[in-house]
Amino acid sequence: MGEVELPETALYGPQTQRALNNFTISSQKMDIRFINSLLQIKRAAAEANQQLGLLPLKKAKAIFTAIDELGDNEMMRHFPVPMLQTGSGTSTNMNANEVIARLAALKGIELSPNDDVNMGQSSNDVIPSALHISSAIQIKTEVIPALTELIEVIEKVAVTHRQVVKTGRTHLMDALPIRFSDELKAWSSQFSDNIERLTSVLGRLKKVPLGGTAVGSGVNCAPGFIERALKSLNKRLSSDFGQMDSAYKGLSSIDTVLETSGHLKTCAVTLMKIANDLRWMNSGPHSGLAEIRLKALQPGSSIMVDKVNPVIPEAVCMAAARVIGNDLAITVAAQSGNFQLNTMLPLAANDLLSSGELIANGCLALGEKGIGPMEILAAHMAEPLAKTPVLVTSLTPHIGYMKAAAIAKKAREENRPILEVALEEADLDPDLLTRLLDPRYLADGGRD
Repeated sequence: MGEVELPETALYGPQTQRALNNFTISSQKMDIRFINSLLQIKRAAAEANQQLGLLPLKKAKAIFTAIDELGDNEMMRHFPVPMLQTGSGTSTNMNANEVIARLAALKGIELSPNDDVNMGQSSNDVIPSALHISSAIQIKTEVIPALTELIEVIEKVAVTHRQVVKTGRTHLMDALPIRFSDELKAWSSQFSDNIERLTSVLGRLKKVPLGGTAVGSGVNCAPGFIERALKSLNKRLSSDFGQMDSAYKGLSSIDTVLETSGHLKTCAVTLMKIANDLRWMNSGPHSGLAEIRLKALQPGSSIMVDKVNPVIPEAVCMAAARVIGNDLAITVAAQSGNFQLNTMLPLAANDLLSSGELIANGCLALGEKGIGPMEILAAHMAEPLAKTPVLVTSLTPHIGYMKAAAIAKKAREENRPILEVALEEADLDPDLLTRLLDPRYLADGGRD
């Protein structure tokens, strides 16, 4: 294809440079987690090929050394190929092959990016394998721990404030009283369900199509390569990645990636629901609900004095919105498996890893800077409880719906406590009335 000019300091080669010349739609680079997983595949492949007698030990060690040298924070400058590139990720695969070969050449060892570093591989099986590996590692080491930590924060606040009773709300309108701790435990239960979903998909994420090469048939991949490469990979990563039942499926479809994205989207929806609940509870402080006071982190306005905003819940909501958007992009990408290859692999990889990062960081921020340090305004929660007409719900089994409604209406119109009106209008024992209209009694489901 002719000559191509390279920067003097570049470790990559002509295929990478052609990609930089051609792909100018976006400047966003591939995620570092993905690149790390790709490099680990290269190392595992070299070890497998060396064991099979296909790659001289000297060359294999040169590959190992090069990859070790790339394991620092400066490595990403050697991987400049944008995310929006060829749909198979061939440019990123060759970028890795060229950089490894160049590092070996600097030490006097000649490696061919295609014949040596890429031996037994194709972009078509390596890229989806790196996608699965990087996402599985992120889910296990970042996302699930962050969800677990947030659950622990929520549960701690719930236990501390077990005795606080507040007005429940449905349709944003006053409903029966609930314990504040029960409201929080509903949140932690949502996150526990999210952990179960993500745990369930890990087994499928840990199946990779490595060894399928170009179309899934494994052409140019030596017998025994897959088993040895996966053994090496698992030893390095302390994991249990395995071979897909069908490499053809692994190249042509990213159903498991889409499933993982869907579970991350569910996490995002959970985060957004809870973040918005916190915003409502924190509203005011003089003309809103003012049930909690979130920690003041920064001034809320450049003009309004003494205004403090719920900045962490707002940021979490924006992160959740981005995850939801990523899921839509991954849905479109998952439909792009034409015959034997999906052609939106780089997009799916970056957006999935972006979603995982947003969920993990969103959980940590909401726990550490939102729920954990928030102040519970129990006295303010208790004030409206005595007057809420909904309390008469507990009287309906004793005096009927219409009579209870009449008491509620009178109390509301006269702005009087429900118990005070009920003592006048309901022909019930005062002690029974007091018990039935106790918000704590209702918060516990009408059980003593």
